[in-house]
Amino acid sequence: MLPYINLPFQYVASLLGASSDELKLITSFLLSYPLAGLLKRVPDEKPAWKNLFIIVVSSFYLVGLFDLWIGARTLALSSVGAYCIAQYIQGPFMPWIGFVFLMGHLSINQLARQFRNDPAIVDITGAQMVLVMKLTAFCWNVADGRLPEKNLSDFQKERAIKQLPGPLDFAGYVMFFPSFFAGPAFDYVDYRRWIETTMFEVPAGVDPSKKPPTRKKRKIPRSGNPAAWKAAAGMFWILLFLKLSGLYYPDLLTGDKYMSYGFHHRVWILHMLGFTTRLKYYGVWSLTEGACILSGLGYKGVDPVTGKVSWDRLRNVSPWGVESAQNTRAYLGNWNINTNTWLRNYIYLRVTPRGKKPGFRASMATFVTSAFWHGFYPGYYLTFVLASFVQTVAKNFRRYFRPFFLDPKTSQPTSTKIYYDIFSYLVTQLAFSFTTAPFVLLTLPASFLVWARVYFYAVIGTALSTAFFASPAKAFLIKKLNERAGTSGPLKRTISQESLASKEPVLGLPAEPQKDLEEIVSEVRAEMEARQRKGITRTETAPIPANKGI
Repeated sequence: MLPYINLPFQYVASLLGASSDELKLITSFLLSYPLAGLLKRVPDEKPAWKNLFIIVVSSFYLVGLFDLWIGARTLALSSVGAYCIAQYIQGPFMPWIGFVFLMGHLSINQLARQFRNDPAIVDITGAQMVLVMKLTAFCWNVADGRLPEKNLSDFQKERAIKQLPGPLDFAGYVMFFPSFFAGPAFDYVDYRRWIETTMFEVPAGVDPSKKPPTRKKRKIPRSGNPAAWKAAAGMFWILLFLKLSGLYYPDLLTGDKYMSYGFHHRVWILHMLGFTTRLKYYGVWSLTEGACILSGLGYKGVDPVTGKVSWDRLRNVSPWGVESAQNTRAYLGNWNINTNTWLRNYIYLRVTPRGKKPGFRASMATFVTSAFWHGFYPGYYLTFVLASFVQTVAKNFRRYFRPFFLDPKTSQPTSTKIYYDIFSYLVTQLAFSFTTAPFVLLTLPASFLVWARVYFYAVIGTALSTAFFASPAKAFLIKKLNERAGTSGPLKRTISQESLASKEPVLGLPAEPQKDLEEIVSEVRAEMEARQRKGITRTETAPIPANKGI
């Protein structure tokens, strides 16, 4: 740590009642804006200078600002280990070896953080979680680059790394300072296209007049305005968090005062605790995304008709999408978007054999990865398990109740659809306020205490709904919907439902845990029957020993 650098943070922290490390973290996010502006001004034909600039800034954050020498060693070990695995190990198991190494290393540090139990101290696990996403994806991209293109999907072809990058380019990718501590994560191909400026080339067939404006001879378009809006939004969320965190905090729900309120007031406080917690993430992710936009890496392309530039390549959260969600897919799909993408592309689809549909193995592997990646607090696992069942129930309600509020011929909303929307919004928000509480409370005693104080309303509702759809009521609903539409047989999925199914899994949660369980049982039964038949066949074909007498 630089001499005396901690003094101003300690002084301000004593005035605000915050920790000096938390203030330094916010300062690093804000400092990344002018530094990203300088990074963009490094000549396009000097990519090595950009890499060096990135490495110096991130090194300053690590050891000059936070004194995280052990953290620097941790990130170096993960990065060098992944690079060596990608370079020296051949064959199809290379990315899995990299995955086990990186996740194992992260797990050790997650456990150390959990045993230390001091949330006010900034440690390296946040940056390491981001790094795990980047490096596991890197290993898969290198493995894809060694395969024939005919064996790759379009996504794999676009992301494949044919030639291993040099150490300087790789270090710049690993230590990209605008997203170093809190994300967003991105693939190496995006970094390479950014540093080579090929990301900003106008596609063939697009009117050159629609090319986004740049300054001087730089290829990176102007990005000051969208970055400033992200910074303003981030500070708004942070300030709102500071305001509400004094009113809604975990100890309030576990203390005696909480029970002096009525049931509806307790549910409201539970909901506001979740909202207040999300504000912190809205603020951090908006600030880091804005710095990425200012550097140019957030560039996603230009509309060939309007010429409008899109800067949401690295968007990690949609606050409005979460807070206005009327179903589980919208709620989860707008939260931690880059983690969703990583889990789907580098776990869920990678576990699935080529040419087959993902099944319970893919769902289970993704679920376990998501859980371990977050850490080992018991509250995380309560949230994940309950959320998977809530998601299944929500899908059933959407599939068998929502069509009653749509015109059977045009699929347009009827005049009563507004009531369905209001009801589904309230149920979704309140269900997740309950479900995500253990994610904030962390421990089993605190989680069960708070759940009991609101009478386990989401658990009971989920159990009753599951029983309802397992009863003859489901067949009755299908019959009524067929009568209404003038059809027969199984229900046809609407476009919206198909789109939901095509984006599974969300945050690693099994789409339909009951169906996955049935698939496990059927596979086990089939395996046992196959072994039994094999044993009978061997018995029938075994030679009968000759009777030699005495």
